[in-house]
Amino acid sequence: MAHVLLIEDDPALRTGLGMGLRQQGHTLHEAATGEEGLDLLRAVLPDIVVLDLMLPGIDGFEVCRRIRAAGTTPIVMLTARDDDLDVVSGLEAGADDYVVKPIRPRVLDARIRAVLRRADHTPTGPERYGELTVDRGALTVTRSGEPIALTPTELRMLLELSRSPGQVMSRQHLLQAVWEHDYLGDSRIVDACVQRLRAKIEENPSQPVYVRTVRTFGYRFHPA
Repeated sequence: MAHVLLIEDDPALRTGLGMGLRQQGHTLHEAATGEEGLDLLRAVLPDIVVLDLMLPGIDGFEVCRRIRAAGTTPIVMLTARDDDLDVVSGLEAGADDYVVKPIRPRVLDARIRAVLRRADHTPTGPERYGELTVDRGALTVTRSGEPIALTPTELRMLLELSRSPGQVMSRQHLLQAVWEHDYLGDSRIVDACVQRLRAKIEENPSQPVYVRTVRTFGYRFHPA
């Protein structure tokens, strides 16, 4: 079970989600504002953050950026509507997944568990691709010997792509393998994650060497 930091300004929703997640066995830490949430983040070091985008004061997008700048704590964002702009902006800010309100605690619990499973892989030895080294056993990635800090979702994406170098993987395959989703419309999550991954592992993200786009289909890992 996880230590969950829930940042939500709606008291009724915060109470309902908090009660439901506690019933699922999680330890809850609750905050009503972005400022309070960031303070709690430093104090309790949660396993995962559930973050509402529409917060008073510092909004959820800025909170997400600050959490991501500080480390790799997984983030599931709450959005009031399935709005492409909000969802993509949240994913680009560093969120790992999203759910649309209203949301049942059991569904949110399933998303939380899925995010936390993403770094669970069978250990094997390090794999070297040019300047990039992927160690599946230690769950670490380095470039030219320098460690790269990846979120669990970014790491799961890289591990999945590099599992079969040269093989084209569709967005639908990656969506199911990394997020355990089966809704094709959520392929925007895949694109946003690839964009963030490239920013970390590629020397020039605009001209990627390792993670290459296969137009209209998906992505391929190229062992440079």
